Parts: sequence; C-alpha cells; structure tokens
Amino acid sequence: MDKRPVVIGEVLFDCFEDGSRVLGGAPFNVAWHLQAFGFDPLFVSRVGDDALGREIRETMGRWSMSTDGLQVDRAHPTGEVQVSLEHGQPSFEIVADRAYDHISGTAIPEVMPKLVYHGSLGLRHSDSAHALETLLDRHPAPVFLDVNLRPPWWHKEQITRLLDHTRWLKINDVELEALTGHAGELEGNARALINRHNLSLIIVTLGEQGAFAVNKQGEIASIAPAGQTVVVDTVGAGDAFASICIIGLLQNWQLSLTMERAQLFASLVVGQRGATADNPKLYRHLIDQWQL
Repeated sequence: MDKRPVVIGEVLFDCFEDGSRVLGGAPFNVAWHLQAFGFDPLFVSRVGDDALGREIRETMGRWSMSTDGLQVDRAHPTGEVQVSLEHGQPSFEIVADRAYDHISGTAIPEVMPKLVYHGSLGLRHSDSAHALETLLDRHPAPVFLDVNLRPPWWHKEQITRLLDHTRWLKINDVELEALTGHAGELEGNARALINRHNLSLIIVTLGEQGAFAVNKQGEIASIAPAGQTVVVDTVGAGDAFASICIIGLLQNWQLSLTMERAQLFASLVVGQRGATADNPKLYRHLIDQWQL
C-alpha cells in the first residue's frame, strides 16, 4: 500500500435561511486542498443515505477525491449547520447526532498513513472518537490536531487526552487561552503546551494578525497577511492554512517557509467565496511555483 495522509472527521453543509447551502467541514476542506495539490488523501467520514450524502459523494468524485473512506449511514442524516441571522449577525447551530458522529472504525479501509489529521468537533460523539482510536491502534501514525472548540461540543478533558497523542497542533489564540487558562503571553502559553504534552510543533493563528509557530527546539516563525489582501469570505481560511502546514511537514520545508506559503494560500482562499476553491488553475500555479 502507498503511504498517504489520512483525514478523518466531519463533512457537512452550512444551510442558510434562503435555502442555499455550502459544502464544508474543516476535515473535508483540508482533504479537498490536499487532493488539489496532488497528495491523494484518504478522507474518512460518514454521510446519510440521503440527497445531501449523494451530493457529497458526487462532488468528491468530480474533484477526483477517493470515496473509499466515505461511509453511508442509513439511520442518521448527513451533517448540517443551520445558519440564521439575528440582529444582522450570523448564528450557527451545529445540528446534533448526524452521520459523521457515527464513523465506524471497522469500516475504515486498510491504509498506511503518512500522518493522520483530525479536529475536535468530529469527535463529539463516542462512536467517531472510538473510530479514531481504532485507526491509530491499527495503523500508528503521527497526528496533526486542528483544535476547533465549538460550544457546547467540547470539554477540556477530552482535548487534553487528544493532545497527549498529538505531534503537531494548530490552534487559534482564543483557543490557546481557553486550554491553558492564561491570557496574554501567547508564545509562553504555546511553549507550556509543548512541554506539557511533548508536542513537536504548535501553530497559533491570529486572525487578521497572521500566525506564528513554535517548535520543540525553540525555533519561532511568524507571518502577517499581505497588506493588499482582498477579503471576500474568511470561512475556511484556517483550513487552507492547515493544509499547507501539512504539506510543509510532508515535504520537510523549513518552518519559516511553511508559514509563508500557508499564509499566501490562506490569503488566496479568503479572496473567493466559499471554503474550497474549485478552480484547478489556482492550485496549478502554486504547484509549479513550489515545485511540488
């Protein structure tokens, strides 16, 4: 078997009051980008035996993504987030008990993972949490954890357990404060997590201020967005950033170069509508530029 990155977790639709919907979910977005850059991920998730599930499978097929890890659930519907406007501000309801909450570990194909990417939202139910454990027990691999703390779907004890099995962590500044219990000194908080959980690398995103990374050896790399960045839609920017960080790890790029390229790609993604770019030319330009 060829070694390939494995991405496990939620795939869902953001459903708006006007009836429109947008396909997403952080793991799905990351797998989408990895596929476009030529890294052939195995995306492991679960969809309902319904129209939305069939749309996801068809969309993956058009993007040449493998559907071998996409399970079908006849008891639970495909994942949804209900988006509504309250006083002009969007409100999000991540609908409970959906197909991606019930990923089966025994139904995951045999694979030799180069790494395993997962978030925290997709593990809110014990079924999918157990599926991740089964995957890593059967096929040990280094883990890239992309923390996404979505109330009420997380608790600190679970995140702490996940961190103990993580090599690389991506987190934002607010989440870092929530996990460490300390406000202010972000680099110090990041170093504390590295020492507490024996992490190799922490990547901390700072929204419009950019991001920084700290590794176990004490190396620090910071990056800020280009001043001329055109922002159309920030949804999925963090997932775009994570996908390039994963590629940097797989390609053994220098940390500063990885951060620079991750910020560049995230800036390109926020300049378009939606979390995934369906324009192969965008990826081809970077593939050529980066000699992937």
